[in-house]
Amino acid sequence: MEAEILMRHLRAEAQEGSGAQETGTPPRPADSAPRALPADDKPAETVFTLDLLVDRQAAGQRADAWIAGRFSRHSRSAVVRLFKEGRVVGLDRPLKPGSILVEGERIRMLRPGLVPSSPPPSLPPVLYEDKHIMALDKPAGLLVHPTGSSFVWALVGLVRRARPGCPVHLAHRLDRDTSGVVLLAKDPRAKSHLSAVFSGQYAEKVYWAVVRGSPSWSSCLVDEPIGPALNSAIRIRVAVRPDGLPARTRVFVLARFRGMSLLACHPRSGRTHQIRVHLAHLGHPILGDRIYGQPDDLFLGILEKGFDTQALHRAGFPRQALHARAIRFPHPDGHPMEVRAPLAADLRRLLRAGAPPFHQQSP
Repeated sequence: MEAEILMRHLRAEAQEGSGAQETGTPPRPADSAPRALPADDKPAETVFTLDLLVDRQAAGQRADAWIAGRFSRHSRSAVVRLFKEGRVVGLDRPLKPGSILVEGERIRMLRPGLVPSSPPPSLPPVLYEDKHIMALDKPAGLLVHPTGSSFVWALVGLVRRARPGCPVHLAHRLDRDTSGVVLLAKDPRAKSHLSAVFSGQYAEKVYWAVVRGSPSWSSCLVDEPIGPALNSAIRIRVAVRPDGLPARTRVFVLARFRGMSLLACHPRSGRTHQIRVHLAHLGHPILGDRIYGQPDDLFLGILEKGFDTQALHRAGFPRQALHARAIRFPHPDGHPMEVRAPLAADLRRLLRAGAPPFHQQSP
């Protein structure tokens, strides 16, 4: 697709919106418009509720030890106090600090210390919603699920605040800096169905990525195994290596610009950082990626000093220019369905500019 044609298409799509397509039903129910959170909701004056699910690794541990290990800024004695104050409770059975955890049980934490000083962001646009599922257009910078020992607003929490009493569950995940389609289940049947769909690789995902350079090909299949990166100081970094896990990605060139290209990526497996690793392996890393296509010192420097101007110039863009464009999957009711998210505004501006905002410095 030529650049000018693509940009006209993106402008029209941004005006019309995107959403879901399915056989015999409307693309978006009327009640699925984004809903603003109450204006008088003051997080600093509210106890934040965090629900934890005990996984296989946690089963068999003491409740206080596991919670203290997960939230490392708090000692076991501090967690015991939370139990005594009624701020840690079992949702499936009464729990004490010394209770031995069972896989699958749920624990609710009520902790003012987890409440941020800023109000919650608005619920992201709802691309599709029915009684079984919901699809949202996640912005870059928003976690899908809270992690770590300090609180940040995450997609699941925003949905639960906007849909009180609705037991929503993530069907899959997106990196914090990746924008686009995220599916959630709204009932146990849908949760079980979507879990089987994604674990069995019956869902087809399409990502759009703005990469450095102009590929010499119009399409290619990357069939390269992925495993932990050797001799890297970055623990989460993975790499193409012959003894890794099988990974396949089909890549198509959508448009070429000055010093960058827009690619459509169809992962045929679900390895960690698969698209980012495969594109860097091809010699066309994603613009803004702080790990792949970059020396270790860029990412390590950001951890130490923050994302300063020098790091921005080296990365080339404020975030990795990766967008979850579409997901095709069988709906819990059985019919095939596709949900699309319009290209994020910052990526549309990047493509309109026609060139990367910064020249990459030599490593």
